[in-house]
Order: sequence, then structure tokens, then C-alpha cells
Amino acid sequence: MKSVSEVDLLVGSAHVGWVDKIGVPYIEHVRAVAAGLAPFGDDLVKASLLHDILEDTDWTAVRLRGAEIPTRVVEIVEMVTNVPGVPYEEKIARITTDPQATLVKISDNAHNSRPDRAAHLPPNKREQLAAKYRSARAQLWPAARQEDIEAIVRTVNPSLLTELSEHVRALDDRPSA
Repeated sequence: MKSVSEVDLLVGSAHVGWVDKIGVPYIEHVRAVAAGLAPFGDDLVKASLLHDILEDTDWTAVRLRGAEIPTRVVEIVEMVTNVPGVPYEEKIARITTDPQATLVKISDNAHNSRPDRAAHLPPNKREQLAAKYRSARAQLWPAARQEDIEAIVRTVNPSLLTELSEHVRALDDRPSA
């Protein structure tokens, strides 16, 4: 079974030379997502490091298992991986059926929503992605415990804490059944 540091090395070699939408080495994104999941244990850290490997590289789930990645970690990675032809909203709905995959996606969403990252994008792309990520949070956050979301957001993107407080307040203001 691979350790977190071994998974980090695997991901670093799989994404070597890759940069994200704003030109930053891609490994920095997955490490930031992983940092938000550190309080939740090594399996979620491993899954977050690997969260884009199936859709962005030639790695497969079978190959990950062969590389001694725990089965549960691979299952989480598969849950958060885009499936061709499946709309993003359906992907998010599928993710929310798995509590651990939901936490990985919340951390990914939080990092992708960072204002300092978005500032490097053209205004139209920035607005398009902000709406996409906000819509995803509207599905993801109700599927997780508020204290778990807060722990992730506090680490990955503290600018979302105000939005999270508003989300919680809206839930508290709902009429009871």
C-alpha cells in the first residue's frame, strides 16, 4: 500500500510539465486540495492528490490498483472523475451519493474558486467558472457536515467562509416540518 508521500511522487511524475488554467504547475493544485483534507485521514489525502489523474493522464483505475493504491481510494477517484457525455450537474449529483467523494470535490471546488486564482482568468471565463462552482457548492454543501466543510474551506479558500455562513443561516431559517 502506497504512503501519502509515495502517492505525491506518483502524481508529480504523472503530471510532470503540466500547468493549470493560470499557468501554475499542476501539482500545486492537487497538493492544495489535499491540504484541505488532511484532517480526514490519509485515504482522503491520497484520493485528493489523485483526483484528476484518470481524466488528465493515461493512468487507469486498474493501473492505480496495480500500483498498490487502496481500492477505496481508487473508488473515490473514480467518483470524482468526469465521464464523457455526463453533464457536470449530473456528475456533482453522483458525487454527493458518496460522503468521502463529496469532501474531495468540496476541497477541489474551494481551490478552483480561490479569488487569487480566478484573478488570472479573462473576465468572461472568470464569471463562467464562478457560476459553475457556485452551482456545484449548492449541491455539494448540503451533502456534507457543516463542520467538515468549514474545516476544508478554512484551509483551502477562506474567502468562502462568508458564503458558507450564509448557507448555514439559510438552512437555519427554513421552517421546521
